[in-house]
Amino acid sequence: MKRFITGVFSCAAMSLMIGLYVPVANAKVVKVTLTAMESDVVIDNRGTKYPAWTYDGMIPGKLVRATVGDQIDVTLINPKTNKKSHSIDFHAAEVDMLNEFGSVRPGHNRHFVFKAGRAGVYMYHCASNPLAEHIARGMFGVIIIDPKRFSKAYPKPDREYVLVQSQFFPDADNIVDMVENRGWTHALINGKPFNFDPIHDGNSTRALMSKPGERVRIFFVNANINMPVSFHPVAGIWDRVYVNGNPDNVLKNVQTYGVPVAGASTFDLVSPAGRSTNNALIDHTMSAEMRGASTLLINVPGADPGMGKGDKILIR
Repeated sequence: MKRFITGVFSCAAMSLMIGLYVPVANAKVVKVTLTAMESDVVIDNRGTKYPAWTYDGMIPGKLVRATVGDQIDVTLINPKTNKKSHSIDFHAAEVDMLNEFGSVRPGHNRHFVFKAGRAGVYMYHCASNPLAEHIARGMFGVIIIDPKRFSKAYPKPDREYVLVQSQFFPDADNIVDMVENRGWTHALINGKPFNFDPIHDGNSTRALMSKPGERVRIFFVNANINMPVSFHPVAGIWDRVYVNGNPDNVLKNVQTYGVPVAGASTFDLVSPAGRSTNNALIDHTMSAEMRGASTLLINVPGADPGMGKGDKILIR
């Protein structure tokens, strides 16, 4: 028996040394309940309200996070007080669009389960018609499917943040302008222009934070309805870019990387050790950057130790 146990642990250790995955936990069920809401939300740092359509009254919706192999158990609630049908399309799901992603009338619910099969960062959104209006008015969010383990190619970060960029159309009912890309006035980051950039917006009071030399991982989703994003760290270089957030799709030493509409990628930034620095994480498309697509990352020794961890990953 002793020889058998020793052999098992030796095989496990050898597998880890050569990069093979040794299972350490069973798959779990991740329960997700989302409620479609047609209500006003605050859309900028001044407190302006907008007649949004959202999941749970938030832009973006709640962060969903699972590990490869998990089962995602989804319930979408469309209260009878709503006027519109709504739905949910998880880009991480491989299912039947006419079934799981079908529209839900007011007063009804939809329940379905899918397997988290591929690691990455994905958008989810309402898929009911008119699609452009449902997304533009705020019905989108993020699901992260983590790999089963970290690796040399995909190291554990010191901090993580989720950023979602979207276009703001103040004329909420003008679907034609949305489709033709006319009339949008701001680029929103997690629901507000210059949400984390007090340099460009005096009403902004927050910024992302890390300590010098830390690896900061940005899960970035492009929820624009029309415009790709050129994601760039001012005064920095992306140490690694994981296309679609998948550890197998790694690029190194990248200045700017394009994220298509309804796409997402994961970006690692490592600030210089030994000195305080600042970065602006921007969409280098100037029509977007100057309208709100800029986020300040402050790298200082006294950075809040809780920022970028736990429930401070997706900040609104």
